[in-house]
Amino acid sequence: MGHIRGRYSWLLRPFLIIYDISIINIFAYYLLDFNDEKLFFFSMEVFNNKHILYIIYSIVFWLSTTLLLKFYKVYRYTSAQSIISLLIKQFLTYTIIIFAYVGIFRSINVGAIVIFKYLLYSFLATGVVKILSFYTLKKVRAYLKGNLRNVIIVGCGENVNELESIFKKKKELGYNIKAIFNDSGDNNVTGTIKDSFSFIQKNLNIDEIYCAIDELTEKEVNEYVKYANLNHCNIKFIPNTLNLFTKRLHTDYYSYLPILSIQGVALNNEFNKFLKRGFDIVFSLFVIIFFHFWLSIILFILFKFESKGPLFYRHKRHGINYKEFYCYKFRSLTTTREEKGTYVKQNDVRITKIGRFLRRTNLDELPQFINVLKGDMSVVGPRPHMLTYTEDYSKKVDKYNFIFRHHVKPGITGLAQIKGYRGEIKTDEDIINRIKYDNFYIENWSLFLDIRIILQTIINMLKGQETAY
Repeated sequence: MGHIRGRYSWLLRPFLIIYDISIINIFAYYLLDFNDEKLFFFSMEVFNNKHILYIIYSIVFWLSTTLLLKFYKVYRYTSAQSIISLLIKQFLTYTIIIFAYVGIFRSINVGAIVIFKYLLYSFLATGVVKILSFYTLKKVRAYLKGNLRNVIIVGCGENVNELESIFKKKKELGYNIKAIFNDSGDNNVTGTIKDSFSFIQKNLNIDEIYCAIDELTEKEVNEYVKYANLNHCNIKFIPNTLNLFTKRLHTDYYSYLPILSIQGVALNNEFNKFLKRGFDIVFSLFVIIFFHFWLSIILFILFKFESKGPLFYRHKRHGINYKEFYCYKFRSLTTTREEKGTYVKQNDVRITKIGRFLRRTNLDELPQFINVLKGDMSVVGPRPHMLTYTEDYSKKVDKYNFIFRHHVKPGITGLAQIKGYRGEIKTDEDIINRIKYDNFYIENWSLFLDIRIILQTIINMLKGQETAY
């Protein structure tokens, strides 16, 4: 979960992009000898002026390669060696692109020495400014106390102490420790972990929260994640060992100390969110118009004959980033009261006759397409758990994996459900496998995978599943 909270430093990135593109085109104009004869590209006339074509070519491929290599992803904790490595990678990649340009447009007669001269000048100009801006910001933080990040640290231990030492000694990183919370009883801390929640509610200028995650309960982690999401600040986790490796969380290094943050997944980038949301809306409208509307009328009449109670049943669930929402279903039980330990079991006496049919065919979940239209859910995704079960399940699953599944919208159906891991949790293996399939789906999402899961769900509805009761 990454939010841009760098005061004015976020303006530096677009400035560097514009500067770099300007430099490579200005040097191209003066150093590369483009003549003005007509240019042909695969026998198609494109431009009379080759400089204009080069400007378009350079902008497209410069932005593409920098995006691929994460050339502009430089942070306050990035090392100088990493910046030099980025410059070398970009230099080598763009060299290939320039020679490819000359090779494609054979009417351009520019010698290899001239091209290398152009590339050298361009990268000296861009590299010097990139490094200079990096160190200038360090000086601003260290001496002028500008561009600071307000942080709190939660927990104790060797790695927590090391992080605190890094923040205090390396002023050029620009981390301002507002408070430290743990349950050690040390007089040097601001308060206990419980005190931290009232502190962050009163101090809305917190930019980053660093948690020793292994010392926190699932409920406490949820509270920090929800606060970070609502207040657009970053939450990062301090592992209890230097040897921890995980695909679920992104690892950055502050000096040699690993710091974990919730990894941005492909499912949550802007284009994929737009694509998935568009599919969700179209599919949900289709289901509601052609199935949900008339089925609701029939069920309303049938319900009145069998049992007292509403047609719909709503219950709280955890959504994306642990945000609570009301999830809708057709009522299938004689009771609508939600209590801990009330997961429906096989041959449960609370299930009505109509409810048994609805649950076996998954039709009880049809109203959740309303949740999809509201934006609380997606058609496909990890199934949302009852609030009372979230903390219990987190104790049986690796905490990093459990947090990861809450980084996307929950779904009406999902990969775990079509694989048979749905409904009642009988053993620890059931919830472990459910989380495993959920995380696999998140890491390997595609629209084609969503369609496959929907089709398999329909097949399972027609065939019936042993766990559907």
